[in-house]
Amino acid sequence: MAVSEPATRPIEGVTMAAGFSAGVATAGVRDGSLGRPDVALLVSDRVATAAGVFTQNRVKAAPVVVSQLHLRRGTARAVVVNSGNANAATGSRGLGDALRMAQAAGDSVDCAPHEVLVASTGVIGRPMPMERIVPAISRAAADLGAGRGADAARAIMTTDTRSKEAGVEFLAFGVPHHLGGMAKGSGMIHPDMATLLAFLTTDAAVPAPALQELLGRVVRRTFNRISVDGDTSTNDSCLLLANGAAGSPALTPGAAGWTEFEEALDAVLGSLAEQVVADGEGATRVFEVRVSGAASPGEALLAARCVSSSPLVKAAVHGGDPNWGRVLAAVGRSGAELALDRCRLSMQGEELFARGQVVPGAVERVARRLLAARVVIEVNLGVGEAGASALGCDLSADYVRINADYST
Repeated sequence: MAVSEPATRPIEGVTMAAGFSAGVATAGVRDGSLGRPDVALLVSDRVATAAGVFTQNRVKAAPVVVSQLHLRRGTARAVVVNSGNANAATGSRGLGDALRMAQAAGDSVDCAPHEVLVASTGVIGRPMPMERIVPAISRAAADLGAGRGADAARAIMTTDTRSKEAGVEFLAFGVPHHLGGMAKGSGMIHPDMATLLAFLTTDAAVPAPALQELLGRVVRRTFNRISVDGDTSTNDSCLLLANGAAGSPALTPGAAGWTEFEEALDAVLGSLAEQVVADGEGATRVFEVRVSGAASPGEALLAARCVSSSPLVKAAVHGGDPNWGRVLAAVGRSGAELALDRCRLSMQGEELFARGQVVPGAVERVARRLLAARVVIEVNLGVGEAGASALGCDLSADYVRINADYST
Protein backbone atom coordinates (compact mmCIF):
# COMPACT_ATOMS: atom_id res chain seq x y z
CA MET A 1 0.00 0.00 0.00
CA ALA A 2 1.33 3.46 -0.87
CA VAL A 3 2.50 5.66 1.97
CA SER A 4 1.63 9.34 1.94
CA GLU A 5 4.26 11.99 2.47
CA PRO A 6 4.69 12.94 6.15
CA ALA A 7 2.99 16.13 7.26
CA THR A 8 4.99 18.57 9.37
CA ARG A 9 2.19 20.64 10.84
CA PRO A 10 3.02 21.10 14.54
CA ILE A 11 0.31 20.17 17.05
CA GLU A 12 1.74 20.56 20.50
CA GLY A 13 0.93 18.46 23.52
CA VAL A 14 1.28 15.10 25.18
CA THR A 15 -2.45 14.39 24.76
CA MET A 16 -2.67 15.26 21.06
CA ALA A 17 -2.63 11.55 20.12
CA ALA A 18 -6.02 9.83 20.10
CA GLY A 19 -6.93 7.89 23.22
CA PHE A 20 -4.72 9.80 25.67
CA SER A 21 -5.83 12.09 28.50
CA ALA A 22 -4.16 13.85 31.40
CA GLY A 23 -5.09 15.20 34.80
CA VAL A 24 -3.31 17.21 37.48
CA ALA A 25 -3.63 17.91 41.19
CA THR A 26 -1.89 19.82 43.97
CA ALA A 27 -0.24 17.89 46.81
CA GLY A 28 2.24 20.41 48.20
CA VAL A 29 4.98 17.86 47.60
CA ARG A 30 7.99 20.05 48.32
CA ASP A 31 6.93 22.01 51.39
CA GLY A 32 3.25 21.33 52.02
CA SER A 33 2.10 24.62 50.51
CA LEU A 34 -0.78 24.31 48.06
CA GLY A 35 0.53 26.31 45.13
CA ARG A 36 0.55 25.16 41.53
CA PRO A 37 -0.25 21.50 40.71
CA ASP A 38 2.65 19.12 41.32
CA VAL A 39 1.12 15.74 40.49
CA ALA A 40 0.29 14.71 36.91
CA LEU A 41 -1.37 11.60 35.53
CA LEU A 42 -1.17 10.54 31.87
CA VAL A 43 -3.56 7.77 30.79
CA SER A 44 -4.23 5.74 27.64
CA ASP A 45 -7.77 4.48 27.18
CA ARG A 46 -6.36 1.10 26.15
CA VAL A 47 -3.22 -0.91 26.82
CA ALA A 48 -0.29 0.63 24.95
CA THR A 49 3.09 -0.74 24.04
CA ALA A 50 5.73 1.14 26.02
CA ALA A 51 9.41 1.94 25.93
CA GLY A 52 11.75 3.84 28.20
CA VAL A 53 15.29 5.21 28.37
CA PHE A 54 16.71 6.05 31.79
CA THR A 55 19.65 7.63 33.58
CA GLN A 56 23.02 5.91 33.45
CA ASN A 57 23.86 7.38 36.86
CA ARG A 58 24.58 4.50 39.25
CA VAL A 59 22.48 6.26 41.87
CA LYS A 60 19.03 5.50 40.46
CA ALA A 61 15.91 6.95 42.03
CA ALA A 62 13.17 4.59 43.24
CA PRO A 63 10.73 5.53 40.42
CA VAL A 64 13.40 4.69 37.83
CA VAL A 65 13.83 1.23 39.36
CA VAL A 66 10.06 0.65 39.44
CA SER A 67 9.49 1.86 35.88
CA GLN A 68 12.34 -0.29 34.55
CA LEU A 69 10.79 -3.29 36.29
CA HIS A 70 7.30 -2.59 34.91
CA LEU A 71 8.62 -2.01 31.39
CA ARG A 72 9.86 -5.58 31.18
CA ARG A 73 6.33 -6.45 30.07
CA GLY A 74 6.53 -3.93 27.21
CA THR A 75 3.10 -2.46 27.95
CA ALA A 76 1.55 0.31 30.05
CA ARG A 77 -1.72 2.12 30.60
CA ALA A 78 -0.62 5.15 32.63
CA VAL A 79 2.23 7.33 33.84
CA VAL A 80 2.13 9.09 37.23
CA VAL A 81 4.56 11.94 37.92
CA ASN A 82 5.31 14.23 40.84
CA SER A 83 7.53 17.29 41.04
CA GLY A 84 9.19 18.69 44.17
CA ASN A 85 10.70 15.44 45.48
CA ALA A 86 13.03 13.13 43.55
CA ASN A 87 12.41 10.07 45.76
CA ALA A 88 16.11 9.28 45.26
CA ALA A 89 18.51 7.86 47.87
CA THR A 90 15.49 7.08 50.06
CA GLY A 91 16.13 3.36 50.64
CA SER A 92 13.44 0.72 50.94
CA ARG A 93 10.88 3.31 52.01
CA GLY A 94 11.38 5.19 48.73
CA LEU A 95 10.93 2.02 46.71
CA GLY A 96 7.74 1.27 48.60
CA ASP A 97 6.50 4.81 48.00
CA ALA A 98 7.08 4.51 44.23
CA LEU A 99 5.14 1.23 44.24
CA ARG A 100 2.35 2.91 46.21
CA MET A 101 2.16 5.63 43.57
CA ALA A 102 1.73 2.94 40.90
CA GLN A 103 -0.92 1.21 43.01
CA ALA A 104 -2.82 4.46 43.63
CA ALA A 105 -2.77 5.36 39.95
CA GLY A 106 -3.84 1.87 38.94
CA ASP A 107 -6.73 1.92 41.42
CA SER A 108 -7.81 5.33 40.11
CA VAL A 109 -7.89 4.41 36.41
CA ASP A 110 -8.83 0.74 36.78
CA CYS A 111 -5.62 -0.95 35.69
CA ALA A 112 -3.01 -3.17 37.30
CA PRO A 113 -0.13 -1.48 39.18
CA HIS A 114 2.38 -3.05 36.80
CA GLU A 115 0.69 -1.13 33.96
CA VAL A 116 1.70 2.17 35.59
CA LEU A 117 5.07 3.85 35.04
CA VAL A 118 6.33 6.23 37.74
CA ALA A 119 8.53 9.34 37.58
CA SER A 120 9.61 11.90 40.17
CA THR A 121 11.72 15.05 40.14
CA GLY A 122 12.93 17.44 42.82
CA VAL A 123 15.11 17.36 45.92
CA ILE A 124 17.16 14.19 46.58
CA GLY A 125 17.11 12.31 49.88
CA ARG A 126 13.79 13.37 51.37
CA PRO A 127 10.90 11.03 52.20
CA MET A 128 7.82 11.36 50.02
CA PRO A 129 4.72 12.92 51.67
CA MET A 130 2.54 9.99 50.64
CA GLU A 131 -0.32 11.12 52.87
CA ARG A 132 -0.75 14.01 50.40
CA ILE A 133 0.42 12.37 47.18
CA VAL A 134 -1.98 9.39 47.20
CA PRO A 135 -5.15 11.55 47.50
CA ALA A 136 -3.73 13.90 44.87
CA ILE A 137 -3.34 11.01 42.41
CA SER A 138 -7.01 10.19 42.91
CA ARG A 139 -7.96 13.83 42.30
CA ALA A 140 -5.81 13.92 39.14
CA ALA A 141 -7.65 10.83 37.85
CA ALA A 142 -10.99 12.57 38.44
CA ASP A 143 -9.66 15.52 36.42
CA LEU A 144 -8.67 13.56 33.28
CA GLY A 145 -9.27 15.18 29.92
CA ALA A 146 -7.82 15.17 26.41
CA GLY A 147 -7.31 18.94 26.69
CA ARG A 148 -5.24 18.81 29.86
CA GLY A 149 -1.83 18.13 28.29
CA ALA A 150 -0.60 21.69 28.81
CA ASP A 151 -1.63 21.53 32.49
CA ALA A 152 0.34 18.31 32.90
CA ALA A 153 3.41 19.92 31.30
CA ARG A 154 3.26 22.71 33.89
CA ALA A 155 2.69 20.34 36.81
CA ILE A 156 5.96 18.47 36.23
CA MET A 157 8.14 21.62 36.32
CA THR A 158 10.65 22.35 39.11
CA THR A 159 13.08 25.21 38.40
CA ASP A 160 11.82 25.43 34.81
CA THR A 161 10.59 28.90 33.90
CA ARG A 162 8.27 27.59 31.20
CA SER A 163 6.67 24.32 30.18
CA LYS A 164 8.02 22.32 27.24
CA GLU A 165 5.70 20.71 24.69
CA ALA A 166 5.99 19.52 21.10
CA GLY A 167 4.10 17.39 18.62
CA VAL A 168 3.58 16.52 14.97
CA GLU A 169 1.01 14.90 12.74
CA PHE A 170 2.24 12.42 10.14
CA LEU A 171 0.59 10.17 7.57
CA ALA A 172 1.12 6.43 7.24
CA PHE A 173 -1.08 4.06 5.22
CA GLY A 174 -3.00 7.19 4.27
CA VAL A 175 -4.12 7.58 7.90
CA PRO A 176 -3.29 10.64 10.06
CA HIS A 177 -1.19 9.73 13.11
CA HIS A 178 -0.03 11.94 15.96
CA LEU A 179 3.01 11.98 18.20
CA GLY A 180 3.24 14.48 21.03
CA GLY A 181 5.22 15.00 24.16
CA MET A 182 6.19 17.08 27.15
CA ALA A 183 9.43 17.46 29.06
CA LYS A 184 10.84 19.15 32.12
CA GLY A 185 14.41 20.09 32.73
CA SER A 186 16.39 23.21 33.54
CA GLY A 187 19.31 22.22 35.76
CA MET A 188 21.24 19.00 36.38
CA ILE A 189 21.19 18.50 32.62
CA HIS A 190 23.81 16.38 30.88
CA PRO A 191 21.85 13.30 29.83
CA ASP A 192 23.32 9.90 29.47
CA MET A 193 20.23 8.11 28.85
CA ALA A 194 19.74 15.63 33.17
CA THR A 195 17.04 16.51 35.89
CA LEU A 196 15.30 15.54 32.70
CA LEU A 197 11.89 13.90 32.39
CA ALA A 198 10.15 13.41 29.04
CA PHE A 199 6.86 11.72 28.21
CA LEU A 200 5.75 10.91 24.68
CA THR A 201 2.56 9.44 23.26
CA THR A 202 1.47 8.27 19.84
CA ASP A 203 -1.70 6.76 18.42
CA ALA A 204 0.38 4.58 16.10
CA ALA A 205 0.56 0.84 16.70
CA VAL A 206 4.20 -0.19 17.22
CA PRO A 207 5.58 -3.48 18.59
CA ALA A 208 7.38 -2.99 21.90
CA PRO A 209 10.86 -4.23 20.82
CA ALA A 210 10.89 -1.92 17.79
CA LEU A 211 9.60 0.97 19.89
CA GLN A 212 12.36 0.47 22.47
CA GLU A 213 15.14 0.27 19.87
CA LEU A 214 13.94 3.40 18.05
CA LEU A 215 13.47 5.44 21.23
CA GLY A 216 17.01 4.64 22.39
CA ARG A 217 18.45 5.55 19.01
CA VAL A 218 16.63 8.87 18.71
CA VAL A 219 17.41 9.83 22.33
CA ARG A 220 21.10 9.34 21.58
CA ARG A 221 20.98 11.96 18.83
CA THR A 222 18.73 14.45 20.66
CA PHE A 223 18.63 14.44 24.47
CA ASN A 224 22.10 12.90 24.72
CA ARG A 225 23.59 15.86 22.86
CA ILE A 226 22.52 18.62 25.21
CA SER A 227 24.11 19.99 28.35
CA VAL A 228 23.29 22.74 30.83
CA ASP A 229 25.76 22.08 33.65
CA GLY A 230 27.46 18.73 33.08
CA ASP A 231 25.54 16.96 35.87
CA THR A 232 23.62 13.77 35.12
CA SER A 233 20.54 13.25 37.25
CA THR A 234 19.48 10.28 39.34
CA ASN A 235 15.97 10.48 37.85
CA ASP A 236 16.32 10.89 34.07
CA SER A 237 13.43 9.13 32.35
CA CYS A 238 12.11 9.29 28.80
CA LEU A 239 8.95 7.24 28.30
CA LEU A 240 7.02 6.55 25.08
CA LEU A 241 3.57 4.96 24.87
CA ALA A 242 2.03 3.78 21.57
CA ASN A 243 -1.67 2.81 21.82
CA GLY A 244 -2.68 2.13 18.19
CA ALA A 245 -5.79 4.29 18.42
CA ALA A 246 -5.24 5.66 14.90
CA GLY A 247 -6.48 2.32 13.64
CA SER A 248 -3.85 1.65 10.98
CA PRO A 249 -1.69 -1.46 10.63
CA ALA A 250 1.31 -1.68 12.93
CA LEU A 251 4.39 0.31 12.03
CA THR A 252 7.49 -1.89 11.87
CA PRO A 253 11.12 -1.24 10.87
CA GLY A 254 11.63 -1.18 7.11
CA ALA A 255 7.91 -1.35 6.34
CA ALA A 256 5.39 1.28 5.27
CA GLY A 257 5.12 4.25 7.63
CA TRP A 258 8.27 3.55 9.64
CA THR A 259 10.34 6.34 8.13
CA GLU A 260 7.55 8.83 8.77
CA PHE A 261 7.28 7.66 12.38
CA GLU A 262 11.02 7.98 12.97
CA GLU A 263 11.03 11.47 11.46
CA ALA A 264 8.16 12.47 13.76
CA LEU A 265 9.98 11.15 16.83
CA ASP A 266 13.15 12.97 15.76
CA ALA A 267 11.21 16.21 15.38
CA VAL A 268 9.46 16.00 18.75
CA LEU A 269 12.50 14.92 20.78
CA GLY A 270 14.70 17.44 18.97
CA SER A 271 12.29 20.25 19.79
CA LEU A 272 11.98 19.23 23.44
CA ALA A 273 15.77 18.92 23.77
CA GLU A 274 16.34 22.42 22.45
CA GLN A 275 13.58 23.81 24.69
CA VAL A 276 15.32 22.27 27.71
CA VAL A 277 18.64 23.91 26.83
CA ALA A 278 17.03 27.27 26.11
CA ASP A 279 15.44 27.16 29.57
CA GLY A 280 18.64 26.13 31.35
CA GLU A 281 18.92 27.59 34.84
CA GLY A 282 20.02 31.19 34.47
CA ALA A 283 20.56 30.82 30.71
CA THR A 284 20.40 33.81 28.39
CA ARG A 285 21.57 32.22 25.15
CA VAL A 286 22.03 28.82 23.49
CA PHE A 287 25.15 27.74 21.63
CA GLU A 288 25.68 24.89 19.19
CA VAL A 289 29.03 23.15 18.80
CA ARG A 290 29.59 21.60 15.38
CA VAL A 291 32.63 19.33 15.12
CA SER A 292 33.89 18.06 11.76
CA GLY A 293 37.07 16.44 10.49
CA ALA A 294 37.07 13.86 13.27
CA ALA A 295 38.48 10.34 13.11
CA SER A 296 35.08 8.83 14.01
CA PRO A 297 31.54 9.94 14.90
CA GLY A 298 32.21 8.94 18.50
CA GLU A 299 35.27 11.16 18.74
CA ALA A 300 33.40 14.03 17.09
CA LEU A 301 30.64 13.77 19.68
CA LEU A 302 33.20 13.49 22.50
CA ALA A 303 34.78 16.77 21.42
CA ALA A 304 31.45 18.53 20.87
CA ARG A 305 30.08 17.55 24.27
CA CYS A 306 33.30 18.55 26.02
CA VAL A 307 33.04 22.05 24.56
CA SER A 308 29.30 22.38 25.22
CA SER A 309 29.74 21.47 28.91
CA SER A 310 32.90 23.49 29.59
CA PRO A 311 32.24 26.09 32.33
CA LEU A 312 34.87 28.38 30.80
CA VAL A 313 33.32 28.22 27.34
CA LYS A 314 29.84 28.70 28.79
CA ALA A 315 30.98 31.76 30.76
CA ALA A 316 32.62 33.22 27.64
CA VAL A 317 29.40 32.74 25.67
CA HIS A 318 27.48 34.49 28.43
CA GLY A 319 29.77 37.51 28.19
CA GLY A 320 29.92 37.54 24.41
CA ASP A 321 33.68 37.02 24.72
CA PRO A 322 35.34 35.55 21.57
CA ASN A 323 37.75 33.53 23.69
CA TRP A 324 38.44 30.81 21.13
CA GLY A 325 41.36 29.54 23.23
CA ARG A 326 38.88 28.09 25.74
CA VAL A 327 37.16 26.17 22.95
CA LEU A 328 40.44 24.84 21.59
CA ALA A 329 41.56 23.80 25.07
CA ALA A 330 38.28 21.94 25.68
CA VAL A 331 38.68 20.08 22.39
CA GLY A 332 42.26 19.25 23.31
CA ARG A 333 41.31 17.68 26.66
CA SER A 334 38.28 15.82 25.27
CA GLY A 335 40.31 12.79 24.25
CA ALA A 336 39.45 13.16 20.57
CA GLU A 337 42.34 12.97 18.14
CA LEU A 338 43.24 16.25 16.40
CA ALA A 339 45.99 17.71 14.23
CA LEU A 340 46.70 21.20 15.52
CA ASP A 341 48.39 22.28 12.29
CA ARG A 342 45.23 21.38 10.34
CA CYS A 343 42.66 22.36 12.97
CA ARG A 344 40.26 25.22 12.16
CA LEU A 345 37.93 27.02 14.59
CA SER A 346 35.10 29.47 13.84
CA MET A 347 32.49 31.39 15.83
CA GLN A 348 29.37 32.74 14.13
CA GLY A 349 30.91 31.91 10.76
CA GLU A 350 34.10 33.88 11.42
CA GLU A 351 37.29 31.81 11.32
CA LEU A 352 39.43 32.66 14.36
CA PHE A 353 42.06 29.93 14.36
CA ALA A 354 43.58 28.07 11.39
CA ARG A 355 46.69 26.02 10.66
CA GLY A 356 48.06 26.36 14.18
CA GLN A 357 47.66 30.09 14.67
CA VAL A 358 45.21 32.93 15.22
CA VAL A 359 43.60 34.65 12.22
CA PRO A 360 44.57 38.36 12.42
CA GLY A 361 41.67 40.75 13.05
CA ALA A 362 39.06 37.98 13.37
CA VAL A 363 38.42 38.47 17.10
CA GLU A 364 37.48 42.12 16.59
CA ARG A 365 35.22 41.26 13.65
CA VAL A 366 33.22 38.58 15.47
CA ALA A 367 32.81 40.15 18.93
CA ARG A 368 29.49 41.89 18.32
CA ARG A 369 27.93 38.81 16.70
CA LEU A 370 28.49 36.77 19.86
CA LEU A 371 25.70 38.68 21.63
CA ALA A 372 23.07 36.87 19.51
CA ALA A 373 20.50 34.63 21.20
CA ARG A 374 22.04 31.61 19.45
CA VAL A 375 25.76 31.19 18.89
CA VAL A 376 27.39 28.64 16.57
CA ILE A 377 30.90 27.33 17.24
CA GLU A 378 32.55 25.18 14.56
CA VAL A 379 35.72 23.12 14.94
CA ASN A 380 37.42 21.00 12.28
CA LEU A 381 39.82 18.55 13.93
CA GLY A 382 41.74 17.94 10.73
CA VAL A 383 42.13 14.16 11.02
CA GLY A 384 39.14 12.58 9.28
CA GLU A 385 35.68 12.98 7.78
CA ALA A 386 33.33 12.34 10.73
CA GLY A 387 31.22 14.97 12.46
CA ALA A 388 28.75 15.54 15.30
CA SER A 389 27.08 18.40 17.13
CA ALA A 390 25.98 19.26 20.66
CA LEU A 391 23.88 21.98 22.29
CA GLY A 392 24.71 23.97 25.41
CA CYS A 393 23.71 27.19 27.14
CA ASP A 394 25.67 29.99 28.75
CA LEU A 395 26.62 30.09 32.42
CA SER A 396 25.37 33.11 34.36
CA ALA A 397 25.43 34.28 37.96
CA ASP A 398 21.76 33.31 38.15
CA TYR A 399 22.73 29.63 37.85
CA VAL A 400 24.69 29.92 41.09
CA ARG A 401 21.86 31.87 42.77
CA ILE A 402 19.27 29.23 41.84
CA ASN A 403 21.39 26.31 43.04
CA ALA A 404 23.01 27.84 46.13
CA ASP A 405 19.93 27.21 48.24
CA TYR A 406 17.88 24.73 46.15
CA SER A 407 17.34 22.23 49.00
CA THR A 408 16.48 24.85 51.61
